[in-house]
Amino acid sequence: MNQNTENQILAEDKILILYILQKVGKPISHKELLELILSVADINYFYFQQFLLDLTEDHYIQKQEGEMELYELTEQGTTVLGLTLDLIPGIIKLKIDSQFKESLDSIKDKFSISAEYNPISEKEFIVTCKIIENHVVIFKLETHVGSKEQAGTIVNNWNKNASIIYPEILEHLTTNPL
Repeated sequence: MNQNTENQILAEDKILILYILQKVGKPISHKELLELILSVADINYFYFQQFLLDLTEDHYIQKQEGEMELYELTEQGTTVLGLTLDLIPGIIKLKIDSQFKESLDSIKDKFSISAEYNPISEKEFIVTCKIIENHVVIFKLETHVGSKEQAGTIVNNWNKNASIIYPEILEHLTTNPL
């Protein structure tokens, strides 16, 4: 295999990771991302690790540290994907878009973070934050807030940072006070 062909395959695999992250549309664990990639492409594990490192260093994906490492596509990654999507062979895109849906739904059902707010009155809202794992609610928090803006902020923060917030709440709840 010549150098240009090998470089093209490596680039395709990186773009494939970006494409899958875009399809997922939310933070996903390392294990789940690897499962999805392997379901559509034959990628060496060590190359996969290097691709994640490269994409993170280039700010195309973001790695969230916490109890579990989660990966998600950044705005810059979305832009790059838009410019390079044509490098993924059509047959791979078709495979992802058709056969991939079942794997994706299964992974989304295994681990889900959600938050919503509901009005009680014009100036009062109830915010509900949840983590669902394997169809079981493992964490649920409800709080009363005094403005729609505050409710929206809580919902956005939970959806973006639950993997950081949840372990901190558990630590505070399980630590003995001084």
